[in-house]
Formats: sequence, C-alpha cells, structure tokens
Amino acid sequence: MNQNHATEILLVEDNPNDMELTIRALKKNNIANDIHTVTDGAEALDYFFAKGNYSDRDILQNPKLVILDLKLPKVDGLEILRQIKQDERTKTIPVVVLTSSKEESDVVASYKLGANSFIVKPVDFEKFITTVKELGMYWLLYNEPPK
Repeated sequence: MNQNHATEILLVEDNPNDMELTIRALKKNNIANDIHTVTDGAEALDYFFAKGNYSDRDILQNPKLVILDLKLPKVDGLEILRQIKQDERTKTIPVVVLTSSKEESDVVASYKLGANSFIVKPVDFEKFITTVKELGMYWLLYNEPPK
C-alpha cells in the first residue's frame, strides 16, 4: 500500500456503522477529502510508525487529525494514544477521542496521555452527524497546528 500523500483524517474505528456514519458526516459537509480508516489498534500503530502494510508510507506525512475510538481489538485506544504522544514524529498530531465510553477513568486517562479532546458518541443519529461535522470543522478548518 503506497501512501505517500498526506491523509487529512485517520479514523481508528472498529464499528462499521460508526465508521460509515463518521465518513458520511465528514464528506457530506466537505470537511475532508482524504480519510484513511483502520479497524484495530495494531493496524493504527503500523500506520503511524510505517510498519507492516504501511512500511512504504512516508512516516513524516502525518494526518492532520486522528479520530480515535478507545475500545479496539488487538491494541486499545489508550495504548495507541500513549505511543503516538511519546514519539517526536507523531506527538503533535491532534487526537480526538470519539468513543461510546462515559467512564471518568477513560476521560482522565485520555487527557493524561495527551488527547486533545474527548467526545462521547451521541446515540441520536442527527446529533452524531452534527458532532462529527463540528469536530471536523474545528480541527481541520479553524485549528492552527504547529508547522
């Protein structure tokens, strides 16, 4: 898989319905053209650190935003967050945790590990679409990342 162009959003989500809704909300509102998806934590780490199927990816071409679920197969979202925020090449990538967890311990752990935002997935379809649209607009259009 040759991925040497810049991905706007890396979506790390194992639920196919949530993945589809998130992509639909972003594309419908013309927020992101290039969304790359991974469905488990091990694949996410391979993506970030250009390993496995992503070994030919330019490791310096980071996504502009990561939308990260916490409850993932193989490697959980908190471990992904820990690893990318400890690495000089990836630590400035904005990471928005978008999860169904309402556990205070998940919120605290996410922020301690460097999450930029923590959002509980709305159950209501319209609220979910609006939430994803607003987070995409903020992080891709308004936020000023370091160069």
